Amino acid sequence: MRISFRQTAAVLSAASVLLVSGCSSAGDSPATEETAASNSPGYPMTVENCGHTVTVDAPPRRAVSLNQGSTEILLSLGLADRLVGTATWTDPVRDNLAADNAKVPRLADNKPSFEVVLDTEPDFVTASFGGTLGPGGVADRDQFDRLGVPSYLSPTDCEGKADESVNADGARTEPLRIDTVYEEIRELAAIFDVRDRGEQFVAELRQRFDAASREVEASGVSLAYWFADTETPYMAGCCGSSGIITNSVGAQNMFSDTTNEWPQVSWESVLDRDPTALVLADLSRRSIDGDALDSKIAFLESNPVTQRLTAVRDKRYIVVNGADMNPSIRTVDGVEKTAAALKQWGLAN
Repeated sequence: MRISFRQTAAVLSAASVLLVSGCSSAGDSPATEETAASNSPGYPMTVENCGHTVTVDAPPRRAVSLNQGSTEILLSLGLADRLVGTATWTDPVRDNLAADNAKVPRLADNKPSFEVVLDTEPDFVTASFGGTLGPGGVADRDQFDRLGVPSYLSPTDCEGKADESVNADGARTEPLRIDTVYEEIRELAAIFDVRDRGEQFVAELRQRFDAASREVEASGVSLAYWFADTETPYMAGCCGSSGIITNSVGAQNMFSDTTNEWPQVSWESVLDRDPTALVLADLSRRSIDGDALDSKIAFLESNPVTQRLTAVRDKRYIVVNGADMNPSIRTVDGVEKTAAALKQWGLAN
């Protein structure tokens, strides 16, 4: 018998009653798990991550992933059997990962409560954004530390930011690099003791990225990336995933003069810059106007300002998933989709 993480959290918040949980539903008994941990070569392992020292005593067996980007990395590494929960989804899972993803409990479509996460009795927690794993999110990393649960935050959300930020939409001090995505894959593969899988996956992504970008040189093309919101649209700035996509095809981002990842702008400013094509995020969520692709296009083709855009008149819409515009393995999908559209329209050499 053992005390659950939920009950331990209650102790930390000065609750007066403890309930004893049942034995783990995982296949190994606690004693067996402890023996396996002590026999794992290369452990304990320590990783410096986003200004946080992460120590894991053994390869995680009961991991929770709090963002889609992180989840898709773990699924791509063949770790579905070591996931006890996922959360915060913006899009359907990639088709090649659907079967494995169906085996993993979804704790919430959006951010779950701290209590719900603890109910899974995790031995490791990972996330793509500090807005999920940090202040205002599911919990601060220190809260997991106090319970003995190591946590990992994607380096794409802290490297190249002024204060190793926890704000996914904040300003960058230097452009995001696709190598930072590869770094995340390698670090998670090391933590889970599947390094060979990590190297193989990085090689696959690198080959796809290089193949798509090698075929396209769109030096005379300008792009604007619209994520959401019809009134004051979120348009991608210079230095996030959109920067990787834009640079890979040799084009120009019309809002590259801002280091904010997703500044809100006016439609008049979009018209002033008049991009050759619009990259539109088709979001599966439906929280605000302009999330879904059909609502974006309907707005663009009916609004008196946006009707005048060259991209709208020519119906040059590059359709991507919302996740393709986030720093993740989906960034490579965004490169492929953008390159394919520009080639189809004859806008790239």
